[in-house]
Amino acid sequence: MTAVLPSVTKAPAPDAPKAARRRDPVRWIVLGGLLVLLLLLVGPLLVIAVNAFKSPADYAANGPLSVPVSLYWDGIVNFWNRVDFGQKLWNSFVTSLTVAVLGVVLSILNAYALGIGRVRGRVWFLVFFLVANLLPQEVLVYPLYYISKEAGLYDSLIAIIIIFTVIQSAFGTYLLTSVYSEFPRELLDAAAVDGAGKWRTLWRVVVPVSGPTLAVLFTFFFIWTWNEFFLPLIFLVSNDNQTVPVALGVLQGDRMMDATTTSASALIGIVPAMLFFLIFQRTLTRGIAAGAIK
Repeated sequence: MTAVLPSVTKAPAPDAPKAARRRDPVRWIVLGGLLVLLLLLVGPLLVIAVNAFKSPADYAANGPLSVPVSLYWDGIVNFWNRVDFGQKLWNSFVTSLTVAVLGVVLSILNAYALGIGRVRGRVWFLVFFLVANLLPQEVLVYPLYYISKEAGLYDSLIAIIIIFTVIQSAFGTYLLTSVYSEFPRELLDAAAVDGAGKWRTLWRVVVPVSGPTLAVLFTFFFIWTWNEFFLPLIFLVSNDNQTVPVALGVLQGDRMMDATTTSASALIGIVPAMLFFLIFQRTLTRGIAAGAIK
């Protein structure tokens, strides 16, 4: 007879890296720190949202951290009608969108000349754009005020559009020049062999390849312009021309508002910018990831 030996099945070795990660305390400390930072960022927004739908009596009785007894819409409705907020939203949207488009186009043209065209003295041009981007707005107030008065553009959205287009394009030029200076020469040579001129090469080759970076610039230019307060406060004195941040600041300075109305004004002031950011979040992610891979 032939003896049959029992087979011994060898147990698989545990995954050492995964077990080490589960036991790593640093990982949990980092996650805890990120959670605390998230709460610090989201907490004020939640408090504003809760108080925006709370009646003044409910706020006085239960405090700012309590849940509303019932949804109170009069604060938002009254604020909207008091400042003609629809007009303010339209002014901010037109200004931000126009500045974002013109700023990106001007940045493309400048960076194409400096990064790919390699114009003479490009280093000094880059230094100029960098210094212009670092100047505080307080330094620019008087000369811009004087020029806008002389040109007849004071108290108009056109003045704000021109000012912020130049300011935003200074940053865009500095950023895009560093990108275009490393642009693949093979693509440019192939376009030249196909008979494409410089203008056609720019719009048919350079712009499509750098699309993710341009999308990031467009998104940032829009949000930055939307949130601007100091220069629009000085250059937009008429009620019909004011943007959202100016309307919020002027109303709170001129009239006494209760806490719930103030929260309502803050909520409807930041919601459009948050929605725009959420809509273009994937564009931002693709643009940043493309830049990192490059």
